[in-house]
Amino acid sequence: MTENIYIGDLSICVTKKDIKHVHLSVHPPNGRVTLAIPSATRLDVARAYAISKLGWIREHQLKLKSQARETPRSFIERESHYLWGRRYLLCVIYRNVAPTVSLDHRQIVLIARPGSTQAKRDDIIHEWHKRILHAAVPPIIRKWETKLGVRVSNYFLQRMKTKWGSCNPRAKSIRLNTELVKKPKDLLHYIVCHEAAHLLESTHNGRFTALLDKHYPSWKEARMELNSLPLSAERWKE
Repeated sequence: MTENIYIGDLSICVTKKDIKHVHLSVHPPNGRVTLAIPSATRLDVARAYAISKLGWIREHQLKLKSQARETPRSFIERESHYLWGRRYLLCVIYRNVAPTVSLDHRQIVLIARPGSTQAKRDDIIHEWHKRILHAAVPPIIRKWETKLGVRVSNYFLQRMKTKWGSCNPRAKSIRLNTELVKKPKDLLHYIVCHEAAHLLESTHNGRFTALLDKHYPSWKEARMELNSLPLSAERWKE
């Protein structure tokens, strides 16, 4: 059962489910708000809960609205692309050979088959980014495992629309946004440290910030720098 409740000009889609706890979410790109509640919860109770979280909702809506996005890339000749914080121009060569990507001074050289689509060229570059990250991430994880005294069982790379990383403490795994390959490498260190620290403390409470203060003293500056850098352009589906 789904209904809408209104708090001033804010519309919240409320869904009753077979769950034990409420789940409040603010969705990109426009800040759409949903609230999942246990089946037995009255709508007026859900409304009161939403009102108590109004500040949190507005904060997250503002964050989504202000989050910088790259302009969409076409993966064409002399287009600007970034690797580890440095700007490169893209050189596109069309040949009937297996696609490859390489660095040549200040150029990223993409060899693609004639007639390849923009989406295909994007995929080729993205796979190259993942190979670079797969080479860089394991030693960084080992470094922070040692410093924090934790064990990361696995890591995953994927495009993430609103986050730089995430952690599953139960599975002892972390996920990293492939966009990190475009940012200065020290920021990758910060995200790995941040997510690995969640293996010791799952929330962003005082204990968590104390862990970062101890092991990554410049974490606030790193967070500020990273959050000032754009995430990739996305085509959103509502």
